[in-house]
Amino acid sequence: MVFEFLIKGIVIGFSIAAPVGPIGILTIQRSMNHGAWAGFATGMGAATADALYGCVAGFGLTLISNWLLEIQTPVLLGGGLFLCGLGLSTLKQPPPQGQRGSDPIFKGYLSSYLSTFFLTLTNPMTIMAFMAIFAGLGLSTMTKGYAGALSLVTGVFLGSCLWWMILTWGVGQLKPKLDKRFQATINRGAGMVLLVFGFWALIRLIP
Repeated sequence: MVFEFLIKGIVIGFSIAAPVGPIGILTIQRSMNHGAWAGFATGMGAATADALYGCVAGFGLTLISNWLLEIQTPVLLGGGLFLCGLGLSTLKQPPPQGQRGSDPIFKGYLSSYLSTFFLTLTNPMTIMAFMAIFAGLGLSTMTKGYAGALSLVTGVFLGSCLWWMILTWGVGQLKPKLDKRFQATINRGAGMVLLVFGFWALIRLIP
């Protein structure tokens, strides 16, 4: 039974991580500019936040989930402004001319990790998605006891990690075939998409 929860968690984590959104755009852009490890660190930030939200849903921590939904207005404001800032910086960022170590724009793996960890946490609706999926599959009533819930959450984390590994590996395979001009176009496109997501988050605050 524990193994079954682990497999289901992997499927859920992969399914939630896979749709292209601001995190996916950032992961692709950073993989292109700074290498696969920078992209993977970006994805791992989202995977960690997914696991935390999975914990809240899997362990039935309704007090925390209700509190997160109550503070979603300031959280959305912070996330929207942060996305707009990332979009603007990405929009004017040229592709690196040398090796990653000599690129002054690259701020390190920890910065890549923390930025997407924060961005994922600033979307309180993620926890609603987990709770809806768990309830729809009947997992909220089946995972009685810590072993089942822990297996489910571990699976969510592993599934999310699997998606980011596949994505960064794919970008790494594609990168040598692209010239600097195309990479600059990717930067501009990524910046515009991030700005759109940021403005959308801010617009949602309008009554």
